[in-house]
Amino acid sequence: MNPTSLEGAVLPILGAVIAGGVIGFEREWRGRAAGFRTHILVSLASALLMLAAMSQADWAFRALPDENIVTDPTRMAHGVLTGIGFLCAGVIFRTGFSIHGLTTAASLWITSAIGLLFGAGLYGLGATGTVVTALILVGLRLISARLPARTVVDAEICWVRSAASPEPAVEAALKAVDPQARHDRFELMDGGRMRRTWRLKAATEPQLKDLAERLAATPGVIAYRLDPRDD
Repeated sequence: MNPTSLEGAVLPILGAVIAGGVIGFEREWRGRAAGFRTHILVSLASALLMLAAMSQADWAFRALPDENIVTDPTRMAHGVLTGIGFLCAGVIFRTGFSIHGLTTAASLWITSAIGLLFGAGLYGLGATGTVVTALILVGLRLISARLPARTVVDAEICWVRSAASPEPAVEAALKAVDPQARHDRFELMDGGRMRRTWRLKAATEPQLKDLAERLAATPGVIAYRLDPRDD
């Protein structure tokens, strides 16, 4: 099969679209910003660029007299995987001390790699990569859901400096959820307010709800935020 012809390009393009759709469906189902369409476009773009790199003999340019042109499709692959890093960086964001979007960024990166494989005609390797990636994203999440997991939570609590410090009551509420809770940062804000952050682990959502109610009822606490980490 000649990948430089339109007929030969159908299979790698179709494979890249299916691979991007399979991986993107899991991210769409999880409600991530980069979902179904984004992963398909990343995989398709990678496949098209790789197909173009493999058919450089058909490009509309003329070589200089007495010059030989040596094509190297791997340079296109290097460029695509480097450029995809900018898109991956766009889905990673930080909230307080929590960093979100790392799994989505990794899924975009591997989707681009799979698209390159289909564009290079390595259909078996591309299909295997798609299946393994889907198993990692879906299968391992189903397994982890059955395990006694503990969610890392970043807690941020504010109070007025001039009033009696509620810090002992706050720490008691946090340690009731996680005895190993530890503080991260002290901050003096405008208006004489104090803000402190802690990092703790919670086993269940009701624990977080109880903690939120206890913090709301603590005298002196004027604001708080509980930020569970997710990928």
